[in-house]
Amino acid sequence: MKVIEINGYLGMAEVGGVKREINLMLLDDVKIGDYVIVHAGSAIQKLDEVEAEKTLSLLREMVEKTDNLWE
Repeated sequence: MKVIEINGYLGMAEVGGVKREINLMLLDDVKIGDYVIVHAGSAIQKLDEVEAEKTLSLLREMVEKTDNLWE
């Protein structure tokens, strides 16, 4: 998810148009625009932008292929 807002140890993150409040306590130096892996509502790892975009692209591809199975 991409961090779009920070307020202390809480943040707002977005992926695919979906926004979620996340806890940032487990990571140091998170900034707006950073990509993070979120588990159970907490950011657990930062990703660089290239790696994040690659991962999101693969996830989108998986969803599209799964959706096509039901058609």
